[in-house]
Amino acid sequence: MSSNLLIRSAENLKKAVPLMMKYKVPTTPLNYALWYTYVSDELPLLNEKLDSLLENSEVCPPAQANVLYREFVADQTESETWAMRNSIDKMLIQLGQSLTDTCKDTNDFQKSFAQTFDDINNVDDNGLSVEEVIGLLKKLQGDSKNIQRSTSFFSASLESARGEIASLKAQLEKSQKQALYDSLTGLLNRHAFDSEISVFLDSKADGLCLILADIDHFKMFNDQWGHLLGDQVLKAVGRKLNDCMREGSTAYRFGGEEFVILVPKSKLRIARHMAETIRKMIEKLSLKDKRSGQTIKNITLSFGVVEFQQEESLTSFIARADKYLYEAKRLGRNRVLPML
Repeated sequence: MSSNLLIRSAENLKKAVPLMMKYKVPTTPLNYALWYTYVSDELPLLNEKLDSLLENSEVCPPAQANVLYREFVADQTESETWAMRNSIDKMLIQLGQSLTDTCKDTNDFQKSFAQTFDDINNVDDNGLSVEEVIGLLKKLQGDSKNIQRSTSFFSASLESARGEIASLKAQLEKSQKQALYDSLTGLLNRHAFDSEISVFLDSKADGLCLILADIDHFKMFNDQWGHLLGDQVLKAVGRKLNDCMREGSTAYRFGGEEFVILVPKSKLRIARHMAETIRKMIEKLSLKDKRSGQTIKNITLSFGVVEFQQEESLTSFIARADKYLYEAKRLGRNRVLPML
């Protein structure tokens, strides 16, 4: 490494570390790489997006910083890892099913061979001499034991392999839970929300507002139209929520048919107005059921909106929003609470 490059690297680190401390960024290799690239001014679009992210927050949301890292800093191999995980998951499902079928076939073969062996023992009408029958039976008995041992070992091996696949699938599912995005709606997921709200609450969190939203009568969509249409409703709502995000606000899929929006550096009145705007946009949504050709229009959301109170716990913060959401449901749904 040339002396000029060493000097430039040192200067970039001197710039990056104070910024990381200012925005409460954990000192991980990923974050060092992101902020080093930022202060180097090598990627103007990265700087533009990170500046926009920081403009409305006193902290750097970790999940969204991770997104920027993957988009601008990570090499192609690292970026493709997530796609590979999906392919591996499909492969494991197919292989697991194949092994299950093979185990069943092996067990059937063992039963069939055992039955055949019993039949061979009944050779009274075959007209063979005693010596011939004894010799044949001894040979077949020996072959039978060998095959039974072989098939038993093979079945045990398959069972062991199936256990290993189950373990790999469990590890893969755990890894996928740590991913940032919900695969169905395209929104950031619950893991990302938990990560980012913890960072906000570790700072002053002044003006941090939370909007909790739930699709009204979602079970009816699944029961009446099927789960495929229910998924389409989730996707449509997710897209609309994402389109409505402004001024540093971020939407997440909280779980099931429930969504949450974080609005930093805001006020309850402003966050409530934002929820009301979203509510009006969602109630205009319509979907067409491809099987029946019918159009579904009655898609609505109920909302609970709160502003963070100093010294409040995360549990209390979410519980207050959930209380307003429940009350909105009780009062007839498709509304935003509290009223201001």
